Amino acid sequence: MAVSLSVQLGPINLAHPIINASGTMDIFALAESLGPHVLERPPVAAYVPKTITLKPRAGNLPPRIVEVTGGLINSVGLPNEGLEVFVERDLPRLLRLPCPVILSIGGTSRGEYRSLARGLREALEAVPACPARTDPGDQGTAWTSRVGLELNISCPNVESGGMAIGSDPRETQAVVAEVREEWPGLLLAKLTPNVTDITLPARAAVAAGADALVAVNTYKALALDRHTLRPYLGNVAGGLSGPAIKPLALRSIYELYEAVDVPIVGMGGVASLEDVLEFISCGATVVAVGTAVFREPLLARCFAACLAEALEERGLTLSGLLGLAHVKE
Repeated sequence: MAVSLSVQLGPINLAHPIINASGTMDIFALAESLGPHVLERPPVAAYVPKTITLKPRAGNLPPRIVEVTGGLINSVGLPNEGLEVFVERDLPRLLRLPCPVILSIGGTSRGEYRSLARGLREALEAVPACPARTDPGDQGTAWTSRVGLELNISCPNVESGGMAIGSDPRETQAVVAEVREEWPGLLLAKLTPNVTDITLPARAAVAAGADALVAVNTYKALALDRHTLRPYLGNVAGGLSGPAIKPLALRSIYELYEAVDVPIVGMGGVASLEDVLEFISCGATVVAVGTAVFREPLLARCFAACLAEALEERGLTLSGLLGLAHVKE
């Protein structure tokens, strides 16, 4: 019997447990370069677009990204055109994708997060031909089976809000609670690893109503220009991602799995199928691929295609692999 790869993330069913990390894949640009098949058959089980903010953001000063041993340091700074443009231009085409979508929002205050959640909910409720809606008479809740919301409370590359919220359990709980009042669908809190104990904001997020957690965002880091020996990035510091952070990310997933009873979307240096297996074993229900797709844009599709065979070779089911690292012999 073939191994089932289907997983449940709150009210959203995923065909397999591989998605992308926000900000690392522009599926529409990918389709322009590789062909329409990317949109017809996305390489991920759910697509996560880049984080949007209430008002337009230009992002940080260049340079914004630098390659280092074992990964990348980025200081992009969440450039985007804001909620209004996103709702008018981007949301309709995202809803046409044949896979679930997890929208990502970032803010500098509780009010901004709440306004973003409200704006997106109202936009989804107002779409008369939304593919997610199964009953035209429904008051806008049917879309919850296809659209989720990720709270980016962990970005290290913005001047206020971002990581400052996610590193404070009380503020984390307050922001999640505010959004929970506005958003009836899948709600995920994206956690920062730049804390002493990641389980504290995690528990706070779950207590406030988060359906799932996303871990981890990037680690705050610095790179110097080799010639001037001064900070290379325009914003001085940035966030480290890539294989260098995988052992650290695995530790966080392991700790979170034992601390909370909600699904975890694990990420941080995923670059091979073995990495996927390790993240699930540590406790990740879903695994997100980020930096690695810059070199191999369809890597997630490869992982999904090979995962069932890898499980069969080990005599495991997907549910049997989940949390296996915690089993005491």
